[in-house]
Amino acid sequence: MQVQIKASSELNTICDGLIVGVFEKTVVLPDTLQVIDQALSGYIGKLIEQQPECTKFGEINFIHTWGKIAAREVILLGLGKREELSSDKVRIASGIAVRAAKKANCRSLVSVLHTAQEAVILRSVIEGSILGTYSFDYYKSDKKKTKSIETLAFLHHQIDKIADYEELVAEIQVVADSVNLARDLVNHPACYMTPAQMAAEAEEIARQGDIEVKVLDRKAMEKEGMHALLAVAQGSSEPPKCIILKYTGAGRNRPYVAFVGKGVTFDSGGISLKPSANMEEMKGDMAGGATVLAAMAAINRLKLPVNIIGVIPCTENMPSGSALKPGDIITSMSGKTIEIVNTDAEGRLILADAITYACRQGASKIVDLATLTGACVVALGDVASGVITNDQTWCDEVLNAAAEAGEVMWQMPNLEEYKEQIKSEIADLKNSGGRMAGMITAGLFIGCFVDKVPWVHIDIAGTSDTSKTKGYNIKGGTGVGVRTLVNLAKAMGGNG
Repeated sequence: MQVQIKASSELNTICDGLIVGVFEKTVVLPDTLQVIDQALSGYIGKLIEQQPECTKFGEINFIHTWGKIAAREVILLGLGKREELSSDKVRIASGIAVRAAKKANCRSLVSVLHTAQEAVILRSVIEGSILGTYSFDYYKSDKKKTKSIETLAFLHHQIDKIADYEELVAEIQVVADSVNLARDLVNHPACYMTPAQMAAEAEEIARQGDIEVKVLDRKAMEKEGMHALLAVAQGSSEPPKCIILKYTGAGRNRPYVAFVGKGVTFDSGGISLKPSANMEEMKGDMAGGATVLAAMAAINRLKLPVNIIGVIPCTENMPSGSALKPGDIITSMSGKTIEIVNTDAEGRLILADAITYACRQGASKIVDLATLTGACVVALGDVASGVITNDQTWCDEVLNAAAEAGEVMWQMPNLEEYKEQIKSEIADLKNSGGRMAGMITAGLFIGCFVDKVPWVHIDIAGTSDTSKTKGYNIKGGTGVGVRTLVNLAKAMGGNG
C-alpha cells in the first residue's frame, strides 16, 4: 500500500473511500465534516441525530455520495468519547476503518482523521492503517481473490508543510512495514521457517544496508562453547543457527546495545512433549527472533545514530533418540552448569548462551524478547507482555518506548526469594522453578547470565499472536515489540 500526503480539499480528492471521524455527543460538526456534510445535503448530520450509536467507538457507516463530491463513499468512523481517545485508540480505529474499506472493495482511500492533532495523530492513523490492512496469503493458491488497498492519502491544506509530513510518513511506513515483516516470519509454517531460513532472512536484511551479519553453525557454536543451545538442538534433524546482526550507526568507538530474540522455530516440548491441542501454534515460538530481525531492518532503513547488536539463537525443540532428556546436566557458554528438569523449558537455555555471547561482545545494555512461558499468558493474558529487569533506569527507558508505541508491558518483581526456586542440588541451576511464579523464575534464570550488564527481559508469550482479528491486529502474528525497539533506538540516538 502506497501512503502519501496530498495538498487537496476533502471535496475534490478522487478516491473510493473518504474516512472521516466523529465523536459521541457531537452537537456541532467539526469544520472538515461540515464541509462534506453540506455537500451531501446535510445527510451526515441527520444520520448522527437519528442514529447516535453510529458515533460509538469503532462503528462504521458507508455513505454513498452520488457524485456530489469526488469520493465514491464517505466512511464515517465512530471515535467514541472525546476524552477517552488515545494514540492507541486512534491506531485501533484506523485499523477498523481501513479493514472495512478493504472488505468493501475500496482500492484508494483518503483519510482526514489526523486533522484533530496533526503529527501526534498522523503517526497513529498511518500505523493503524498499514497494520490493519495486513494479510498473509503466501500459501493461497488463488491470490487474485485477496482484496487490497493500493493507495492511502492524508490531506493537508498547508502546502509549505507537505515536505515535513512526507518525511514523517516515510519513517512511519518503514516501521509499520517492519512490523508486518515480523508478522510474516511468525505466520510461516515451521516446514519453511527453519533455523536456516531465519538465517537467510537475516542475510537478506543485511544486503539491504549497513548491517554486518554472521551466522554460527553447529561447528562454530561448539567452538564458542554454546552447549546449552546445542543441547536443545540435538533432538532435531534441522541444523541450529545462531544469527548475529551488527548495526553501527554511531561509530565503532561507541558501545553497542544488544537485542536478543528467542528463535525456536518449532517447539514440540522435546521429550517433555506438549499436549497435541494447539501444538501448531508452536511454529510461532521464534517470535522474539522475528521481532529482533524486523527491528534491525527498520533501524537500518531509518539510519538511526545508534550501535545495535542483534543475537538470535535458532533451533527446533524436538523429541528423538538423541534429544535432551530430563535429568541431564549441561554446561552453558558461561560455564554455569544446568540441571534439565523439563525439556519444554528450552527457550531460557538458548537465551542463556545468546546473552553470554552478547556480553562477551561488549554489550553495554541488553533487551531480550521471548515467547517464554505459559505462566505469563495465565498472569497477563494477551493484553500485556511481562517484564523483568536488573536495572530500573534501563527498564524505564524500555517501558517509555513501549508506552509510546502503544504496546502494553507490565513489570514483575525481581526478588531474591524467587531465585531459590531455580537452584539445583546437583548443578548450579535447574531450568525450571516449577509452577509458582513461573514467568518470574524463568526471567530470573536468564538474568543469571547477564553479569552486571543492565538488562530487560520481555516475555511476549501472550502478545506475540492473536487468535482473532481486532483493531489493527490481524489473526496470527502481531509483530509485538518491533515498534518498542525502534522507539528505544530512536531515544538512545537522540531522535526520540
